[in-house]
Amino acid sequence: MDQVGMGNAVQERQGALAPGEVLPRPAASQSEGFKQGRSVLNSLLSGAFAGAVAKTAVAPLDRTKIIFQVSSNRFSAKEAYRLIYRTYLKDGFFSLWRGNSATMVRVIPYAAIQFCAHEQYKRILGQHYGFQGKALPPVPRLLAGSMAGTTAAMITYPLDMVRARMAVTPKEMYSNIMHVFVRISREEGLKTIYRGFTPTILGVVPYAGISFFTYETLKKVHAEHTGRSQPYSYERLAFGACAGLIGQSSSYPLDVVRRRMQTAGVTGHTYGTISGTMRDIVAEEGVIRGLYKGLSMNWVKGPIAVGISFMTFDLSQILLRKFQQFNYSAR
Repeated sequence: MDQVGMGNAVQERQGALAPGEVLPRPAASQSEGFKQGRSVLNSLLSGAFAGAVAKTAVAPLDRTKIIFQVSSNRFSAKEAYRLIYRTYLKDGFFSLWRGNSATMVRVIPYAAIQFCAHEQYKRILGQHYGFQGKALPPVPRLLAGSMAGTTAAMITYPLDMVRARMAVTPKEMYSNIMHVFVRISREEGLKTIYRGFTPTILGVVPYAGISFFTYETLKKVHAEHTGRSQPYSYERLAFGACAGLIGQSSSYPLDVVRRRMQTAGVTGHTYGTISGTMRDIVAEEGVIRGLYKGLSMNWVKGPIAVGISFMTFDLSQILLRKFQQFNYSAR
C-alpha cells in the first residue's frame, strides 16, 4: 500500500469511534467561552424574570406614588389609600395596574441588562483586583452596582418616560405604548423622550450602587457568620429589602425631579433643568413635602420590590444551573 493509502487508512481509523469511545473535549478556550456565554444568558433570563415578578407585585403602589410625585397634592397614607380606592371604584380592579404593560416593556430589558451587567462587571473587576471568584472589596463592589444601573438606565430610558406618562394620564389619552411615542414626538418633539435623563442617571448611580453593595455585603457577612455560602430564601428577601430601603432613600429627591420633568407635558408645568425643577418644587411645596413626597410609600413598596427582585434573581440562577447540570449529567 502506498503512503497516501496508508495515510487515508490512518485518518479513517482515527475518524471512526469504537464502542464506548468518545470525541475529545473542546479546547479550554472554547469551553471557557461556552461557559461565559451560558452565564450571560442565565443572568439575562433570571434578571428579566426577577424584574417582572417584583414590579408586578407592587404596581398599584408604584402608580400611586408616581401620581403624587407629579402633582402638588399633599401626600399621606390616608390620601394614598383614598386614591387607590377611588381608582378601583371608578375604573375597576385591573385599572390599578394601568401602565404596567409599559412598565414590563421597560422593566424586563432593564432588569435583564442590570443584573447581567452587574455579574459581568463583578467578573471584570474581580480579575482586575485579583478577587476572581471571591467577594469584591467594598469600593469595586459599589462600583459594579453603579455601573450596572447606569448601563441599564441609558439603554432603556425612553421606555421609562413612556411608563411615567401612562401612569399619570387617563386611558383615553394614550391607547398603547406606541401611541405615547407617536403623540410625544408629534406634539412635543423627539427630544422630550429624553427629558429627565440627567436626573435619572444621577439618581441611579447611588441607588444601584448602594443597593447592590448592601445586598452583596449582607450576603458576605452572613456567610462569614453562619458558614453557609447560600442564604435561605427569606434571608435573601430580607437582605434585598434592606438594600432597597437604603438605596431608594439615598436618591429619592432625584426620582421626584425626573418624574416631574418626564410628565411636564401633561401636567401643565414647564420644568427645564434639574436645579430649576428643584427650586420650583421647594418654593411651591417645601423641601420635605416636595422633594420627599411619597417616600413613606416607597419605604413600603421599595423594600418589597427590591427584596423580591434580588431573591428571585438568585433563586432563578441556582435553578438554571441545577437544570443545566442535570441535563449535562443525563447525556
